[in-house]
Amino acid sequence: NEARRIFEMICHYWRRLLGAFFLITLAAPVAAWAQGSPNQKLVEAAKKEGELVYYTTMTLDQSKTVTDRFEKKYGIKATLFRTGGGPLLNKIFTEARGGRYDWDVVVGRGEMVLPLIERKLVASYLSPETKMIEEQLVDKQGYWTAYYVNSYVLGWNTKLVKKQDVPKTYEELLNPKWKGGQISLDTEAYGMMEGLKRVWGREKGINYFKRLAALDPVLKRGNTERVQLVVAGEYPLIIAYNQTLQRMTSRGAPVDWLPLEPSVTQVNPIMLAAKAPHPNAARLFYDFVLSKEGQEMLRGFQRIHL
Repeated sequence: NEARRIFEMICHYWRRLLGAFFLITLAAPVAAWAQGSPNQKLVEAAKKEGELVYYTTMTLDQSKTVTDRFEKKYGIKATLFRTGGGPLLNKIFTEARGGRYDWDVVVGRGEMVLPLIERKLVASYLSPETKMIEEQLVDKQGYWTAYYVNSYVLGWNTKLVKKQDVPKTYEELLNPKWKGGQISLDTEAYGMMEGLKRVWGREKGINYFKRLAALDPVLKRGNTERVQLVVAGEYPLIIAYNQTLQRMTSRGAPVDWLPLEPSVTQVNPIMLAAKAPHPNAARLFYDFVLSKEGQEMLRGFQRIHL
């Protein structure tokens, strides 16, 4: 019952968040950062606090690389917790109900924003780094700023599917040849459905996913593990984030990907805790990940940076 409640709540917020958190495009805005130094008073205050608690949905090894760089740069211990979007939102709510406010900064998925704002769990902060980011990717009230974006794309195992046989459109993906566990889908890919509904209209969008469900796809949470299973040959096709697939492609794995038009792109925002136990370290980390250095790290992860 609790899982269903969370699922229904997330679906509700997706519908409300479409305007702010989905771009029907393949390209992300790229800014040219000017070299700058952080506010020294903020750095000194953050070092006195000496610690940061970071919650995130970003891949664990990449998140650890970011926090390690932050620790090395400022000498501030960073405690990292990583899980999926639904479980992370539930964790924050559960802790808040118990009067626990342990986290300082969160990077999550778009559907987390409204419920966190409504429960007064995030603070307003307009980082000086936001001047280099497109206006549509920065909340005017300062409650969130886009950190990176993910596009839903179609991937395939190159040993199991010839390139000429890969579906090139959403309609081709419905071919009966892909019936019976041939397509991997994320159980929390609410954004893809809501994004397509925005373009196609509610009736067409829902009808499409009913037809897709009739093919009996493999339903599993997450992107990294599902992509690894495609690489291992567990199934030939997958709908997943472009950056997860590209990471494996760049390593020489037998997997490739292409966008289906229209491609739904999800914005992943960074937010500051309203009751952050280390507010100065939180602001410094916020600035760090949005800075030129932080965004260049995303490029190294093969993510779409801002």
